[in-house]
Amino acid sequence: MPIYTEDDEITKHSKPCSGVREDLLLCLKATDCVKIQKRTPKDCLQSRDPSVPDNCYSLRTLFFECKRSLLDNRQRFRGRKGY
Repeated sequence: MPIYTEDDEITKHSKPCSGVREDLLLCLKATDCVKIQKRTPKDCLQSRDPSVPDNCYSLRTLFFECKRSLLDNRQRFRGRKGY
């Protein structure tokens, strides 16, 4: 799901999969693992911290599939996954 700015515009970047990446970072920055425990988002995901919601893990999977679809020639014709 895209995150909207104050002007209700979708944030646009030139890199592929940047929308999913930005949403994943915002999801992780809102967790107690990053805010209170002062851990890195990567460490929170790898340790399967209970304060990280399932939505963040599904965004991580979507980001991985989006990046993988850039390398897979069969999926290049079908289009990129994600947004």
